[in-house]
Amino acid sequence: MAFTSAITERGVQGNKRVNRGTYTNTAGSTGGDITTGLNRCDEFRLIPNDTSVESNATVVNETLPVAGGVVTIVTDANQSGYWTAEGV
Repeated sequence: MAFTSAITERGVQGNKRVNRGTYTNTAGSTGGDITTGLNRCDEFRLIPNDTSVESNATVVNETLPVAGGVVTIVTDANQSGYWTAEGV
């Protein structure tokens, strides 16, 4: 099972930092930890990509805000997609 994620964009919107990235599950993986690059993650959004078949909702397995900025997600097996995190 393999899960990877990457930050692809870093920015600021108002008084919040906004980071965006990708996640990829392979070999039957069903999620993992996304390091957002934030000290505290206040909001987190997931968008499965158009090549992933989604039988179940992709979910954030955390109570926000998350101190430390590492967010655990749960997905269907082998699903890939995009994420957006806002915080400080």
